[in-house]
Amino acid sequence: MPHYQYNVKMACSGCSNAVTRALSKMDGVQKVDANLEKQTVDVIVSEPVSYESVLERIAKTGKQVLGGKTL
Repeated sequence: MPHYQYNVKMACSGCSNAVTRALSKMDGVQKVDANLEKQTVDVIVSEPVSYESVLERIAKTGKQVLGGKTL
């Protein structure tokens, strides 16, 4: 299963919770781990969920994505 990691600017637990909730509602998302301290969001998905589609969903929460990668 693909594993993506995004660097997301999050100021508080409300921010990380908003990202987690939004991603958890996506079809194909298996696991979401938003780490406020590290400013990262790890997402494990099933095929065919793309890196870009997860990135778009994070952006729709209003959080700034500073970068990311496929692990």
